[in-house]
Amino acid sequence: MEIQKWLVVVHAHNLGATAGKPFGVRSRSPLVGWRAMSDIAIRVEGVSKQFGKTLALEKIDLEIPRGIVFGLLGPNGSGKSTTVRILATLLQPDEGSATVDGIDVVRHPAKVRERIGLAGQYAAVDEYLTGHENLVMFGRLSGMSKGDARMRAGELLAEFDLADAAHRISKTYSGGMRRRLDLASSLMARPRILFLDEPTTGLDPRGRLSLWTIIQRLVTDGTTVLLTTQYLEEADRLAQRIAVIDHGRVIADGSPAELKARVGDESVEVAVVRPADLPAATQILAAATSEEPIVDVERSRVIAGVSDGAAALARVSAAIAEAGIATDDLGLRRPTLDEVFLSLTGHVAESSDAEEAE
Repeated sequence: MEIQKWLVVVHAHNLGATAGKPFGVRSRSPLVGWRAMSDIAIRVEGVSKQFGKTLALEKIDLEIPRGIVFGLLGPNGSGKSTTVRILATLLQPDEGSATVDGIDVVRHPAKVRERIGLAGQYAAVDEYLTGHENLVMFGRLSGMSKGDARMRAGELLAEFDLADAAHRISKTYSGGMRRRLDLASSLMARPRILFLDEPTTGLDPRGRLSLWTIIQRLVTDGTTVLLTTQYLEEADRLAQRIAVIDHGRVIADGSPAELKARVGDESVEVAVVRPADLPAATQILAAATSEEPIVDVERSRVIAGVSDGAAALARVSAAIAEAGIATDDLGLRRPTLDEVFLSLTGHVAESSDAEEAE
């Protein structure tokens, strides 16, 4: 409940003020280099946070340029939400520093709140108010006049495909509608920087795709988005840059393509209709990929790692067709989130209660 209250406070301070003064900072981390502050939306240097005996964040460094989606990827309890709460001024770091729009989050939290929007893991809307009333309330708390708040609420309800439900109490909304309303409320005062903390958790595929489209549109309009997620697919779809965080430490960063290249090669996977064709398919993959295939007899599948993706798939496809082998499936396979963490950390991603305990 405390977090819910704080989310409302953050929403209420989205006042959209002017940017901080540019200056250059040199960081100790390879993640952070020489950049003008005017080009950087968020900078985190050596930030640590501990809850009791649990170290939630350990000297993390981040540098997030303006006008992109920056994905913070990791399992539950990895430190993603703690990072967001520090940047949104809901928590103070034990050590290190962080700036949002050039403003120190500890020294000037009120000024930071004027520039940000936050949509947490759970929709922070009043279920006994209508969608329109919720947005007007957030607008008024942000200092907007009643007329401006009503006008902005109407714009957002239309943009988020909620106009037909504008005057229904939000308790009757579906999960996807509530998430869209929550995101709309965080945008009432047109924040420059938006924190989305696992915004698609619990949504069905249609709701997730809808929210992805909205996020992409926001960035096109100039908003900087810090997105936390457990899903590699979501980060891949939305983010221009990704940092992987595990057990409170940043263990990798880069573009989605760079991250996948670090994690491992793609694989060509073939599923045959007739189990008797499995040996022939295995020989074809071995010849086309120069790799030792992995054979799954139980599912009549064979997989081989490749370094040239589409070209290898074309070679395998042509050879399979020439051999007259009927397939249930034939395609490229990318690493899963578990494989990403297994490759980077040597262990499967595990959940932790550290952030929940906080």
